[in-house]
Amino acid sequence: MPLKRKDILSIDALSCEEIDLILQTAESFKEVSTRDIKKVPALRGKTIINLFFEPSTRTRTSFELAGKRLSADVINISAASSSAVKNETILDTARNIEAMHSDFIVVRHSASGVPQLLAGVLRSAVINAGDGAHQHPSQGLLDLMTIKEKKGEIKGLKVVIVGDILHSRVARSDIQGLVKYGAEVCVVGPPTLIPSGIERWGVKVSLHMDEALVGADIIIVLRLQLERQSRGFFPTLREYAMLYGLNQNRLNLADPEVLVMHPGPINRGIELSSEIADGLSSVILDQVTNGLAVRMALFFLLSEGSQH
Repeated sequence: MPLKRKDILSIDALSCEEIDLILQTAESFKEVSTRDIKKVPALRGKTIINLFFEPSTRTRTSFELAGKRLSADVINISAASSSAVKNETILDTARNIEAMHSDFIVVRHSASGVPQLLAGVLRSAVINAGDGAHQHPSQGLLDLMTIKEKKGEIKGLKVVIVGDILHSRVARSDIQGLVKYGAEVCVVGPPTLIPSGIERWGVKVSLHMDEALVGADIIIVLRLQLERQSRGFFPTLREYAMLYGLNQNRLNLADPEVLVMHPGPINRGIELSSEIADGLSSVILDQVTNGLAVRMALFFLLSEGSQH
């Protein structure tokens, strides 16, 4: 069955049934990447535009590979190479791209709400690849996929999300998905990096990392988004690492089968130690692998839906 929607804009907008469909489809696409010839003809003749106005390695490469492995034509456009440098608006850019009969527009932008704006005026399917500090739905989906794959069930798991919650679109998407599936979510970080009223999202708040990690099944460590911080939210990186960095001693407080996740890129030695990032508890590279499969699933399911 296809997704009965045109766009993927947020985790909050997706039902558990839709998420299950996406993750099941993604699981079937994982096998494609293990073949000698890593292509299937599912999107032959379709055109995907990756419109990225923020730097990205994992997400843009993953969307590009996902489209190419489904045999679509994929074009990448960055802010520096677009007419944005000539003061063209994002809406005019997108309308001109659509006039070339694009089927999908994948957009990443520093301003929250840009994907929603485009989705409201374009016939092309719009996929949100991250908008400001608002949403990153494909990251939320790949994180759910990784947890389900490793733990079987999400309901009842103790998930601790550590770090810069205030500026993190990953945190918002992950929290929405995890709460939908009945996980017990606790966010921990400096008080200046915890959004006011976050308890309304269905999570607990802790300012003390050691206390929060006791018995944790999943630890999601977030990147410090210094580029989004207009003022000092903590004294020094050294102090942040001392109070909120994940090291082996802290990992020992969690469940023995704990999984460590990170959306990347990692600030090693600040957010977590290399020993943890490269250790047996880490599933960071599994997240990357699953991200490709999830993005293939999104393209495929949205394409199927557009044919009905």
